[in-house]
Parts: sequence; structure tokens; C-alpha cells
Amino acid sequence: MVPEEENDGLLDAERHQARHTIAPRAQLFPVAEKFVSVNGEGLAAGRPAAFIRFAGCNMWCTYCDTRWANHPLVEVEGWSVPDLVAWVAETGVSCVTLTGGEPLLQPYLPDLVQTLLAVDDPRPLRVEIETNGSRDLSPMAHLREACAEAGLPGSLHFTVDWKTPTAGEAVSAAMMRENYALLDTRDAVKFVVGTEDDLAFMERCADEAGLWDRCSVLASPVWGAIEPAEIAAYLIEHGLDRARLQLQLHKIIWPDETRGV
Repeated sequence: MVPEEENDGLLDAERHQARHTIAPRAQLFPVAEKFVSVNGEGLAAGRPAAFIRFAGCNMWCTYCDTRWANHPLVEVEGWSVPDLVAWVAETGVSCVTLTGGEPLLQPYLPDLVQTLLAVDDPRPLRVEIETNGSRDLSPMAHLREACAEAGLPGSLHFTVDWKTPTAGEAVSAAMMRENYALLDTRDAVKFVVGTEDDLAFMERCADEAGLWDRCSVLASPVWGAIEPAEIAAYLIEHGLDRARLQLQLHKIIWPDETRGV
């Protein structure tokens, strides 16, 4: 079921997020699920990671494979910063992926990230935020630099979507282009492509935003809409040797699972 406030794929962020608020001033995160799996995409693809999926998103993309976590009536658990950090420690892995939903809707995200970056026992953490590209990334980018200057041992990485027309025209138009100027070699921009037109869109946007020399550019197929071979052929034919074809490993390894992978 699509939330009633859907408008061409865009949702009222404040109204939608309010439905996933545990309690006013409780400083709890609405966690839809948390689990350990293999990172299916991004620059840490193939590495085991602790995933924390927050409920709620301000978009309703046509190909979204986690819509269940964005539904206003999804069941959530309230988790505090100390409890989430303790859970990560229990997993024994050093990669942490904060995903959703849309993590940047969470008001206490900076507190969680800073606490995770301060961990150094038994080893520092690699923390990744997966964001849809429509929310202001600058507070987290400033936090990253402040934490580095303070000598915190962990590292923070951003995987920022750039929605293609296949995601929905209004969704694609809602990208905050200022976000991409905040990225560097630690980060990636992900284009989920379903057609050759999407690939041409990716090429044009990466050129205009100067992404090729700034960060990694990932081309990921809409599952079932385009064959990876088609993406590979386009990249080769157009000389896009700085783009990276990305397959969603979790869908290959666990094709019938929609949660916990």
C-alpha cells in the first residue's frame, strides 16, 4: 500500500517521519531491523557488516526494495545510542552500515555516528551512511571533518544516490546537487539504472558535477529491468572506465530474502 501523501514519489518528510517517532525527546531511533550480513553494494561490497535500518523515508522510488521499512505502519523498536553501539560491539565486525529508509531524517544521527567513530577497541569502525541524495548532507560532512580533526579513530563514508528517471521524474529532480560537492575519495555516488537512457543520464550528471575525479561512481542495475551485460557494454562503448558496475551481491546470494540481508 502506498502512503496517502505520496505525490509523484515524494513524501512529506516531516509528516512521514513523525509516524516513526518513538516518543518526544526520547532520543531513540526507530529501528526497523538490524542484522549482520555481507555488504551487497558500495565501496565495502563483499565485506561482512553490521546493518542498522531506520524506518521512514521522504521518497517512494519505483524500484525500492525496502518499501516495507518506509510504510507508516511498519513495526519498529526504539534503540538508544548506547544500546546500538553495544549491539555493534557484540557483532564483532568493524563495518557498520546505517541505512533505511533515509538515515538523514534521524535527528540524533550525529550523536550515533560520533560515538561509533570514537570506538577503537578491538579496532576502529568503518561507518557508512547510505542516503537518497535529497537531504542536506553538509551537517554530516562537517561532523566527519570535526571528528577527524579531533583524532577519532573511526572513518565515515557516504554512499549518496543520484536518482535516475526510472526512479520517478519528481524523485530524480529532487536531488540536492550541493551534496555531491561534499564528497571525496572516501565516498561513492550510486546511480540505479533501468534503461540505456538512465545510463546516459548518469554519464551526463557525472560530467556536469565533476564526479569522476571526486569520488567513485557506481552503476547498479534495477533488479530484473536491465541485464548487467547491458551496463557493461555501455560503459565500454562510451569509454567510462572510471565508472564501476555494481551488482547487488545480497540479491545474488539470497535471491528470495527481502529482510536481514
